[in-house]
Amino acid sequence: MLEEVERWLSTRSWSANDRPLHKILAAKQRTGQTVSVVLPALNEEATVGDIVAVIRHDLMRQVPLVDELVVVDSGSTDRTSEVAAAAGARVVHRDEILPRLPAVPGKGEVLWRSLLVTRGDVVCFVDADLRDFSSDFVSGIVGPLLTDPDVDLVKAMYDRPLSGAAGQGGRVTELMARPLLNMHWPQLAGFVQPLGGEYAARRSLLEQLPFPVGYGVELGMLVDALHLVGLDALAQVDVGVRKHRHQDGQALGRMAAAIYRTAQLRLARGHLIRPSLTQFERAEDGFEPRTYSVDTEERPPMVDIAEYQARKAA
Repeated sequence: MLEEVERWLSTRSWSANDRPLHKILAAKQRTGQTVSVVLPALNEEATVGDIVAVIRHDLMRQVPLVDELVVVDSGSTDRTSEVAAAAGARVVHRDEILPRLPAVPGKGEVLWRSLLVTRGDVVCFVDADLRDFSSDFVSGIVGPLLTDPDVDLVKAMYDRPLSGAAGQGGRVTELMARPLLNMHWPQLAGFVQPLGGEYAARRSLLEQLPFPVGYGVELGMLVDALHLVGLDALAQVDVGVRKHRHQDGQALGRMAAAIYRTAQLRLARGHLIRPSLTQFERAEDGFEPRTYSVDTEERPPMVDIAEYQARKAA
């Protein structure tokens, strides 16, 4: 791991408990910043209502941390819009935003358009398929942006259990995104969940970034933010455990392909290629990095080896 990343892990990786809610609120009131929460949603009637209800109760009614809560429906065929509205969210349909530009399918498209229907100085994105949702997901990642003017983007980090096994979720992260980042953008090797859908950023940053329209949006945003504001303006916060619906193998393949294509489009900038991979394991004091070499050697065709040629000739 780069020394710069080791330092970053010690100065820009926090726990949600590091910033008590009263300190976050005091900073919000002192600075006058506003906070928007956006849930991109496609057929999430089973979970979106509970997420909206928790945010409204914990962070809008009990304490005034969130100023607006918007669900952007990207074409649901179930009752996602009705459930979200009944729970107290403002629901906007993707196709109603910037109608002169026909919408294309994809999560990134929804996040990009959401900037046109929100006003917060800080915009927080939360996936709409989370189960057992805690408002710490929002307060944890919004906190550093309200308390530290040098931070521009904060991603949530968490355990992702799969079929009851801890740490086995995030298959596309481990098989595609993490190797890409470690090899081509090693400054970003410290992110535990680079593809996580829970992150917050200053509007002043988001409005300057291109948004890949599909699943590559999270990787593209990290890479582009790194080049625009630098590593020290990026951070991550441990919010515990993330439970959500898992995709099947074919869907994961499509996600991986979109992420790889997003990386391809950025590799033309000619950044460092580094054959190492940093992964993370939960320890008593939080997530600990483990770095492994993934350099590979290749042998030439055997027909080019003199000894082999001699054996054939014998």
